[in-house]
Amino acid sequence: MDHSRRDFLKKVAVGTAGIAFAGPGLQARNVRNTPGANERVRVAVMGTNSRGAALARSVARSEMGEVAYICDVDERVVEETVQDIQNQQGKKPKGVYDFRRALDDGSLDALIIAAPDHWHTPAGIMALQAGKHVYVEKPCSHNSREGELFIQAQKKYDKVVQMGDQNRSSPVCMQAVQEVRNGIIGRPYYGKAEYARPRKSIGHGREAPVPEWLHYDLWQGPAPRTAYRDNVIHYNWHWFWRWGTGEINNNGIHPIDLMRWVMGIDTYPVLVSSSGGRFHYQDDWEFYDTQLASFTFNDRKMISWEGKSCTGYSASGGSIIYGTEGNMVLTRDSYEIYDLEGNQIKTYKGDIEEATDLQAGGDATDAHIYNLFKSIKNNTPNNSPIDEGHKSNVLCHLGNISQHVGRKLRINPDNGHILGDGEAMQMWGRTYEPGWEPKV
Repeated sequence: MDHSRRDFLKKVAVGTAGIAFAGPGLQARNVRNTPGANERVRVAVMGTNSRGAALARSVARSEMGEVAYICDVDERVVEETVQDIQNQQGKKPKGVYDFRRALDDGSLDALIIAAPDHWHTPAGIMALQAGKHVYVEKPCSHNSREGELFIQAQKKYDKVVQMGDQNRSSPVCMQAVQEVRNGIIGRPYYGKAEYARPRKSIGHGREAPVPEWLHYDLWQGPAPRTAYRDNVIHYNWHWFWRWGTGEINNNGIHPIDLMRWVMGIDTYPVLVSSSGGRFHYQDDWEFYDTQLASFTFNDRKMISWEGKSCTGYSASGGSIIYGTEGNMVLTRDSYEIYDLEGNQIKTYKGDIEEATDLQAGGDATDAHIYNLFKSIKNNTPNNSPIDEGHKSNVLCHLGNISQHVGRKLRINPDNGHILGDGEAMQMWGRTYEPGWEPKV
């Protein structure tokens, strides 16, 4: 490791602690049964076809972690990722298709979950019950009821559970939060973000034989069983209610959580509305390629998110926070401050050495994984505890529900539950394959 990385590591460790202590909802952390000061955190990574492979590489680059298991229902991916990680960390992880075999290992410290959304909470609860810490990619839950169960399990088993909203470990975002806390734009009252991506049509799938390399029954796991179709795996499951949570929970969660954090919003909304549809293509996609979701809170604050899944054009390129004395345009890597007349009064852009380079190798994901390991080993505050992640995920779930039922939703600001609408509240949870129901 070069000196710039070591210097920045110290800066981030200090800055992270300062912001985390200021935030609400910090989960309890347990130092019992955690590795000693000179030992690496041994992890299993579940789901390595895409995002999980990046997380595994981040762990392998780290001086604090070790990838002990690669877990994937795609046997081809297991072989590829095992070799990749062995090349990086100099030690070969075990490859298994069933992550539960990794949980049987008493020397394993944590499970990193990057499997499809319908697995996030059930796998996380299984890991907690096995005495492991958990890193779960966003969203932390397939539905809001699962998020409640995840929080209950974290409290019961007293382990670290971190959600993968990496903005919470970005030094630039931390500094932006402090700027707003210090009053640079006055009282923040409206946050607006948009997302654009030129996704293509997924077409109309057909039932097909299960590929020989895929353990499809385990891939389905807690989801009700259905026949294999040729346009779902590996990525398009995002756009089906049975397994995914739509673009708002796939990419909208990042700016929505960031705006809630910057604006100091610690309650659920009182009103949610969402409109849009599947406008660009006519295919099997069940969620929305165009969505405008708005969330109104009790303390005269509001957040909106505009999702455009089939175009690459974005007007703002980030989140905009409007305040009584100015506005902030914010991304993970930079921010700009404007007065009420539109004049730029401050700008800050991070660089590789100062803002995005860290011990584990160079971006906010590495910073987030580093914070996870510090939380496990040293009781350092968790930048993104499960109770905070759940609050942001509930907003996204409520946006999907509002659009699905076609009306505004009144919300209990204390727990996020939908008021006076039994049809909408039925979507708070889901049905499961018998015998696979998550239990705490």
